[in-house]
Amino acid sequence: MKQSEIKEATTADLQERLNELNKSYTDLKIAHAISPLENPIQLRAQRRAMARIATELTKREVQ
Repeated sequence: MKQSEIKEATTADLQERLNELNKSYTDLKIAHAISPLENPIQLRAQRRAMARIATELTKREVQ
């Protein structure tokens, strides 16, 4: 998800997307622990996407 898409999304959409990303990240971590992923960079990309969304949600709470 690009930063511009994150800024345009509603707070409810962002929270839903964050929950989805968190669940898929957990699944990826478990799969990676069992047998190495073909592309382990996916883990980093998902973590960063989660951080971007969490940062935007925090910014909206402060305002």
